[in-house]
Amino acid sequence: MRIGVMVGGHARRIGIDELVARAQDLESRGFATMWIPHVFGHDAINCASLVGRETERIEIGTAVVPTYPRHPTALAQQALTAGAACRGRFTLGIGLSHPPVIERMIGLSYARRAKHMREYMEVLGPLLRGEAAHFEGEEYRVDMAVDVPDAHPVPVLIAALGDRMLEIAGRHAAGTILWMGGFGAIERHVVPKLRAAAQEAGKPEPRVVAGMHIALTSKLDAAREQVGKLLATYGQMPSYRAMIEHEGSQGAADFALLGDEKDLDAGLERLRALGVSDFEASLLETEEGAEQRTLAYLESRL
Repeated sequence: MRIGVMVGGHARRIGIDELVARAQDLESRGFATMWIPHVFGHDAINCASLVGRETERIEIGTAVVPTYPRHPTALAQQALTAGAACRGRFTLGIGLSHPPVIERMIGLSYARRAKHMREYMEVLGPLLRGEAAHFEGEEYRVDMAVDVPDAHPVPVLIAALGDRMLEIAGRHAAGTILWMGGFGAIERHVVPKLRAAAQEAGKPEPRVVAGMHIALTSKLDAAREQVGKLLATYGQMPSYRAMIEHEGSQGAADFALLGDEKDLDAGLERLRALGVSDFEASLLETEEGAEQRTLAYLESRL
């Protein structure tokens, strides 16, 4: 199981210079991937391009870019440009986002979510493979190609939680990238449905990227309280509530790896055994120095 680190986002906003420095540090430590969130600050794909030019080996991924505000042809150009800048080390994570963002903040429709993503991938997929897109659908009607001379193929991961989204991810993408997915949901819901869709489509084993908060800490109660506050709004969104129900959990705080080295080792080993290909670590500063201790712990497990 590859281990990567999410850098930036709501918890701690950072500028471009620090983002590049963090990427170079993670690369020097041997981490597989740096994941860049796309929220209400820097554009994640632009950041990936900048970071990719300043690194040599580490994979750069987005976690995740919303599809509704971007036409798939425009996103294809952005992603292929980032892939060229990263010299083939860029992975595009995309997702639907959520009704409060798409409907209330941006003013777009959030209807027919699975149909939207299926049509989106019918256009985006060929373009990212260097092929022309010829598609006539209800939402998109496209007949064009994108010519990026130094392009590399860009794999796509879809943030898929529901049955239909997992089917689309298995059939049309390289896999899924998860947030708020616990052990039980991954084992009983995500992995079997994603694998079944990929096998039916004749595709290779899909990638499963599990994003979770993690902290090496002896103050377990305080850490759980902190995670509960950070994830409180997520637990109110229908797609994440469904994952909590799949997990049989009482709340969002259960979707984190917290504790001493034995606790974290057990959590990582269980994820590996469940078929998770990548662990996406969101480091928590539960007490002074916890983030750096957790980073050092993860480095020791590479």
